[in-house]
Amino acid sequence: MLVEDSLVVRALLRHIVSRDARLECVAAVASGEEALAAIDAVRPDVISMDIRLPGIDGLETTRRIMAERPTPIVVIADAIEDSSLRISMNALRAGALSVVEKPVATTNAGYDAVAGEICTQLRIMAQVPVIRRRPIGAEWTGRPANAMPTPTPAASQQPSVLALAASTGGPPALARVLGALPETFPLPVLVVQHMGPAFMEGFANWLDGVVPMPVALARDGGRAEPGRVYVAPGDRHLELGPGRTLRILDSPPVAGQRPAATVLFRSLARQAGASGIGVLLTGMGEDGACGLLDMHAAGAQTVAEHESTAVVYGMPAAAVRLRAARLVLPLDRIAAHLLRLVLPDRPA
Repeated sequence: MLVEDSLVVRALLRHIVSRDARLECVAAVASGEEALAAIDAVRPDVISMDIRLPGIDGLETTRRIMAERPTPIVVIADAIEDSSLRISMNALRAGALSVVEKPVATTNAGYDAVAGEICTQLRIMAQVPVIRRRPIGAEWTGRPANAMPTPTPAASQQPSVLALAASTGGPPALARVLGALPETFPLPVLVVQHMGPAFMEGFANWLDGVVPMPVALARDGGRAEPGRVYVAPGDRHLELGPGRTLRILDSPPVAGQRPAATVLFRSLARQAGASGIGVLLTGMGEDGACGLLDMHAAGAQTVAEHESTAVVYGMPAAAVRLRAARLVLPLDRIAAHLLRLVLPDRPA
């Protein structure tokens, strides 16, 4: 189902979907109200959701769908408008799975790439099982039935740097973990999030507004300072270099990804050794697993998100299969574990 108020863009999306034999448009509506009214009748496998809609906007529509009839949602957004980006990131937090750039005219030089990405995301996300979200304004904070209390970390070298990586479902997962760490967190934090290049600056700005520590895109040659979060820029790898310098590389993709979690984790294995911490969160594919294994072999603390909370248990599952993760924890236990590693004398 396509939800788009612009007649021109709606027709363009129909055209894009019609070119892919694996996709069928079951409905194309112009508002959130129409989408909510049609969803039970057409029962779509996946929804393409515009953010700026008349009446109920795309964020509110996403919240209602995820509360009433959970369905995979791909947000289609303008990459250049800050307000649209903020709404898009909040829609991901409300349960949408990914965000892709809105298509422009077929004569535009980037049209084929954007159209291909839209179809790819719709096909992939249609296969993702989604769960019912709590009603508007409510956040799930309970413990999964099979979750164990956060274990006491084994004694090791004092941590010096933290790296986190995520893909599908990553923005809200990162916000949950980083949001539970204090502004005075004593380590630099490096982040890889798989997302379209056009959205990365907006993603970093959004994350900066929802977590205590300052967040910014990583800059080549900068120094990773404690209490700050550095996000890999779009379509570039992020590495930790000697002396806590940040390196931004345009070397080939790894596991089909650039930025790649494995590139970041391997740099921590080389530069930080046993003083590194690596966390692999929700995501499709296997990126990060090999890099986390290298960190594990170097003596670092490594964590993978538990299947019970991962939107997509692909990347964490790959790490578990390789035995790269020392611990496998549900999302709401990861921050507490990090604090016990970094601040062992901190009251529980």
